[in-house]
Amino acid sequence: MSSAKPKITKADIAAHLEGVKAQFQNLDPKDPSLWPVVPKVLLCIGIAVGVLAGAWYGYLNTLEQDLEAERNKETTLRQEFSTKMSKAVGLEALKAQRELVQQYVTQLEKQLPNKAEMAALLSDVNHAGMGRGLQFDLFRPGSEDVRDYYAELPITVRVSGRFHDMGSFVSDVAHLSRIVTINNVSLVADAKGSSLVMDAQARTYRYLDPEEMAVRRQDAKKKGNKQ
Repeated sequence: MSSAKPKITKADIAAHLEGVKAQFQNLDPKDPSLWPVVPKVLLCIGIAVGVLAGAWYGYLNTLEQDLEAERNKETTLRQEFSTKMSKAVGLEALKAQRELVQQYVTQLEKQLPNKAEMAALLSDVNHAGMGRGLQFDLFRPGSEDVRDYYAELPITVRVSGRFHDMGSFVSDVAHLSRIVTINNVSLVADAKGSSLVMDAQARTYRYLDPEEMAVRRQDAKKKGNKQ
């Protein structure tokens, strides 16, 4: 027959607890090596837990710093991306505007005759008036005013005829393939009172030939050197 296990009584438990409690009495904090077993074990466990807690805290702190750095990096990258996108959108808009301006300039250049075509343009203006039954009393081109890229030619005009025909003449001139403007218009009745006399200054423009542009650049360069 197997022997019965001894029963642990409350008295035994109390005695054991008293023994453990007694091990924590009169401990010398300066020399833990003299401590009983239970305090030594608990001290080692406490030290291990403290070391692990410190290491874990340091690890978590490092992770928090890394996370914060990544957050700041993400914010910076988002701002850079937004800035670059804005610049890209603005650049595309500028390119589109530049293209429109270039098209407009090209269209205007096509409306400007060169030096050799000016005589034909003056003839067109003259024919426009004659085609409306107007009589040219004066058609006198003035001196050219040369600018950076083009030249402006004023033309003093005096025509006589009916009011309606004069209006049609001005409209015809405005619809010529070349740019011609009518300025400083003055209308008076003639001596007989049967028709009107219109004094005006027409202005037309032409672009400079390559040779003229070269001369303009040389003149500008000389002026710059003198300064």
